[in-house]
Amino acid sequence: MAQKKRAPYSNLVDFNNDVTGQRWPEYVDQDAADVAKDHFITRGDRVYAGKHLILDFWGARSLDNPVLMENVLRRCVQAAGATLLHIHLHRFSPSGGLSGVAVLAESHISVHTWPENDFAAFDIFMCGDAHPEKAVDELKAVFAPERVSIVEQLRGVSGES
Repeated sequence: MAQKKRAPYSNLVDFNNDVTGQRWPEYVDQDAADVAKDHFITRGDRVYAGKHLILDFWGARSLDNPVLMENVLRRCVQAAGATLLHIHLHRFSPSGGLSGVAVLAESHISVHTWPENDFAAFDIFMCGDAHPEKAVDELKAVFAPERVSIVEQLRGVSGES
């Protein structure tokens, strides 16, 4: 039997628990076919690693609820057609702000919230066949921001320096 590769978890933070108390596997099986798959995207004559969406939400609500945040991150992953590997969230006190990440096979979704200012910052970076823009719709539906800023950056564009 082949030895499983240990997941690259940090020694500083226990990534084996999420806010619901669910345990995550210590080892991650990586299918050989998946490893060989090219996750770069080709659109017309452009080849790039992935699409990175940088979102600012002002006038957003429910930004201090870690259970809600975990649930919406899961909905974002599903809507985008991505593969969830792990979610880690941290709640700060006394403000109740959250920082966290959904680690995906296709990259990540990160979040930082300032509920005292009704502000949230999200980064959505995905490669392969995932559709990060569909995650944006989920975030807007749940947090109902009054104002949204979205910056799109193609990462790893072939031929650009």
